[in-house]
Amino acid sequence: TRETTDMIAGEGGQAWPFEADITSEDAAKRLVAAALERLGRIDILHNNVGASLALGDAPATELTEEAFQRSFEVNLKGMWLACKHALPALRETGGSIVNISSMAARNAYPLVGYKTTKAAVVALTENLAAANAPYGVRANAILPGLMNTPMAIEARVAQGTSREEVIASRDRRVPLRRRMGTGWDVAYAALFLHSDEAGFVTGVSLAVDGGESVSWGS
Repeated sequence: TRETTDMIAGEGGQAWPFEADITSEDAAKRLVAAALERLGRIDILHNNVGASLALGDAPATELTEEAFQRSFEVNLKGMWLACKHALPALRETGGSIVNISSMAARNAYPLVGYKTTKAAVVALTENLAAANAPYGVRANAILPGLMNTPMAIEARVAQGTSREEVIASRDRRVPLRRRMGTGWDVAYAALFLHSDEAGFVTGVSLAVDGGESVSWGS
């Protein structure tokens, strides 16, 4: 959290860290209250949370009840709680919500918890878009494909595959330039969806996947 805050400050921006358990409704309330106290209004809610292997995710016959429940709480419940408590302020400003889902919601994916909860994020986003359009609030989802991020890479390295092999294997699956995306690719998509230039865009699920979802044989 501090590293991200320092990076933003180093580029001339302003950020204030707030550590919270996003699965706690009390924490969601306190987060929104802190934002309103400091800024006076909320224009953007960006929900970027999710995990899979780190939560014990597995195929259906191997997944434990505890791991499935944890996937639900982290990947879906936390987003809903943030939206629930931020929406009154967002309705006052005609603000924007972007929820980070995953292409796992659409594509074949072996791990039940991640796929089902990320698909539910899309459904949640569509519901929010329809219910809040009369207030001028927009809600959209981003579906990242294969990303070169520490969470994605290190979780697979921990299973015994070399880092180089993990990266090479994932790069080969991406049609566009044969390389995974980065956090910046998702950030630029979010920047557009939150901007006034996307003022007539709501309820969409934007794939940011280097063309993987439309490649031959996909």
